[in-house]
Amino acid sequence: MDRLLSMRVFERVVNEGGFAAAARVLDLSAPVVTRLVADLEDHLGTRLLQRSTRRLSLTEAGQSYLSRVRNILQDIDEADAVTRSQSTELEGLLRIHAPPVLASHVLAPMLASFRQRYPKIQFDVEVESNGAPPFEEFDITLVGADENLQGEVVARKVIETEAILVASPAYLQRRGVPLQPEDLLEHDCLRLKASNGHTRAWRMWCEADPGNAREIAVKPVISANHTDTLLRAALDGAGITSVAMDTVVPWLARGELVRVLSPWITGRLVMYAVLPSRKFIPQRTRVFLDDLVEQARAQARTALQACEECHKAARRQ
Repeated sequence: MDRLLSMRVFERVVNEGGFAAAARVLDLSAPVVTRLVADLEDHLGTRLLQRSTRRLSLTEAGQSYLSRVRNILQDIDEADAVTRSQSTELEGLLRIHAPPVLASHVLAPMLASFRQRYPKIQFDVEVESNGAPPFEEFDITLVGADENLQGEVVARKVIETEAILVASPAYLQRRGVPLQPEDLLEHDCLRLKASNGHTRAWRMWCEADPGNAREIAVKPVISANHTDTLLRAALDGAGITSVAMDTVVPWLARGELVRVLSPWITGRLVMYAVLPSRKFIPQRTRVFLDDLVEQARAQARTALQACEECHKAARRQ
């Protein structure tokens, strides 16, 4: 008996609701389909299907066996698909959902180099910040740690970073450099709105002394629900803002922004890549996800080095 074939035939008979219908779909004769299911029942020593002239139904044993068979066949099909994809050039469409800040500073910078290596992969990127991300509609959804990751989703950590305070040299020259968190009350602060539209106090931690935490109830001169708006304003000298360390690497390296109040941070941020399911993940999705993790973590290392150089330069001054 071809056990795998018998399992597939049994599943198809249940799905189609009868032997004749399953035979047509499988391009087999009805007697062959009937024999394969009977052979499977003989092998198992139990009846899987109740047959009558009007309807076909599963026995209790058949119901239990069917759920296991479906999982086994899905795993086999996925293994076949992965193996086949590794022997051919990667191609197809990747649908990605991301909030604006992750789309601009994490996703976009890596797309050109990735497509040079895999030119047959196309991208459909949806950038949106409002509402719960529709995980099931995209191959990959990029989210922050505060997103609600409920349901049958698989989340892979991409990067963990810190939120730091930055300002332009022109602003600091004009208004002075804050030396302790409370000094922020006398400065122009640029704040990101919370999801409810409100701005909360900055809760700050000292990296050198994690138990040392403070809440600074700054009154922002500019508040916005868009990180890049605040970043642009900070670059132009409007004030001090909080931003993920990784996103400001180019400006820190060029001296266009300076970290202030080091080693204080305003939060720890985690980015996840969410997949809708563990089943049937295309190889192009796996390859892109591995590349995303590698590139993001390399950017994090660069950000840390840039901040360390800024801190050393500030101490020399």
